[in-house]
Amino acid sequence: MNILPLIVLFPLLGALILAFNPRLPNRLAALVGVGSIGLSALVMVWLNWLFYLGDGGGFTQTLWQWVTVGDFRMGFTLYLDGLSLTMISVITGVGFLIHLFASWYMEKDLEGAPGYARFFAYMNLFVFSMLLLVLGDNLLLLYLGWEGVGLCSYLLIGYYYQSEYNAWCAFKAFIVTRIGDVFLAIGLFLLFTRFGTLDIQQLLQQAPQVWQEGDLMAEVAALMLLGGALGKSAQLPLHTWLADAMAGPTPVSALIHAATMVTAGVYLIARTHTIFELAPFTLSLVALIGLLTLLVAGFTALAQTDIKRVLAYSTMSQIGYMFLALGVQAWDVAIFHLMIHAFFKALLFLTSGSVIIACHHEQNIFKMGGLWRSLKLPYACFLIGGAALSALPLVTAGFYSKDEILWLTFDHGYSLLWLGALLGALLTSIYTFRMIFIVFHGREQIHPHAGRGIAHHLPLLALALLSTFVGGMIHPPLANVLPAGPEGQYGHLIRVLTEVLAAVVALVGVGIAAALFLGRRRLIGNLMEAKEGDRLRRFFYSGFAFDWLYERITVRPFLFIARLHRRDWVNSLVNMWPALALGLNDLLLGTQNGRLRWYAAVMTGGAVSMLFLLLLF
Repeated sequence: MNILPLIVLFPLLGALILAFNPRLPNRLAALVGVGSIGLSALVMVWLNWLFYLGDGGGFTQTLWQWVTVGDFRMGFTLYLDGLSLTMISVITGVGFLIHLFASWYMEKDLEGAPGYARFFAYMNLFVFSMLLLVLGDNLLLLYLGWEGVGLCSYLLIGYYYQSEYNAWCAFKAFIVTRIGDVFLAIGLFLLFTRFGTLDIQQLLQQAPQVWQEGDLMAEVAALMLLGGALGKSAQLPLHTWLADAMAGPTPVSALIHAATMVTAGVYLIARTHTIFELAPFTLSLVALIGLLTLLVAGFTALAQTDIKRVLAYSTMSQIGYMFLALGVQAWDVAIFHLMIHAFFKALLFLTSGSVIIACHHEQNIFKMGGLWRSLKLPYACFLIGGAALSALPLVTAGFYSKDEILWLTFDHGYSLLWLGALLGALLTSIYTFRMIFIVFHGREQIHPHAGRGIAHHLPLLALALLSTFVGGMIHPPLANVLPAGPEGQYGHLIRVLTEVLAAVVALVGVGIAAALFLGRRRLIGNLMEAKEGDRLRRFFYSGFAFDWLYERITVRPFLFIARLHRRDWVNSLVNMWPALALGLNDLLLGTQNGRLRWYAAVMTGGAVSMLFLLLLF
């Protein structure tokens, strides 16, 4: 286990090499960027082997003493158990495949423009920060990684910073997620003042001894942690940034905004599960927010026209399922779905990138059509990934994780939440196959050029395999980390019936999508032409008008107050001194006009003035 620091070190070294050598040739930059994550992935495989050979317990390794203030000491310590092992496996394994695909995608996307090394420097720095987040044995180290992934998200969303829209999307993501980060920081302060430590394992041991279930301070601390999780994981009401984050390159969307960073909130709640178990109100709120998010995102995805925004809202919806699982105390199933979601959503995003490049950077699904004839591999990958997202029965990985969430929600006594989750499953099938039918079927409107090369094919094929039942057979080693949850209420027969019902719902969704979006699409066309149908479409397209609402209740009042106090006397008094300095500076600059006679006159005048003063005094 002494090799554990290497998994963090390799991405950091890659980021530093690329940052200090921005003019590296593209091939060499790709070798460093992809190779560093590949080495980290190899270390991950070795760690898995050693972990399964061992007793499955936690392993701690202190690299150095980080903070020493009085009696408070905190080491730069890494902690490996079944939960963090699952997370680093996703981050480095899926991350390597995405980096490999990015070496192909960015070469096509940049077309000789500078910035190739800069892109991989940001990507490597992100992987380093994410690994630090999940391996930190204390909340301060976790928070360092938490802020690191936020910074890298900002840099990568605004990677094409020449576009004002992209820069604004990056700024929006940074600001909205900072709101959640403030809540998380407050939560850390509360925990430290109460327990005198930020060591996660000590907190989990001491919390039940100090707080009773339902204790007010336990609820407040859990609420603050939940606030941080909502921002990073794009859950209501801090969800508005994720769709706009699609302004970044598609591999960024696959790595950060589908497979890793947006699942940080799920990891945080699972890691601090003991605190949430002591806060039943907050735990119920986690489940409710998850359900509302998955429904809002599902309806919104139905009206999107941008292929990446459809996938963005589906990501939001699937993380809603993870929050639902956490809220009903199906802890291990939430992490299981996190892993499975990383497989099929990375596949869908990378395949969408392949389609976008093939269609000459077109992202509007209604300007595509009939692509299955020319893009056979992307079509097959979209079918596999879409089937996994829709949780089609038996053959897809998504079936094994999502159905487990639905079953445990019902079995733990949350019948209304279960009904809402079933509706979300129906919506998922409809919007997923709506996208597939519109993009790959119907009349061809654009002539695509299929991607080629191992960097293009290998990641898609590997992720496609993991998105089938093969991925569903991989179970994270969480038995010694997360509790089993409450006892169920129903037997095996009821479980089989609920699973059959969930499978039928998913298949019905595919049938509805086929009826509406295959062929001439007359029915859906007539519905959209109706006044009420058009209004509903525009409402869904706007994401339930959350951006409109936030602009009116936060942005506009803030700008009004700023304009109101623009000329207040305190501000004027403070600004007077720099204005005076600037005025004197302008006056002196005026004397430097480059005219020889002026300089001679000034020198003579100065000398006469000095003589006059000497005579007077």
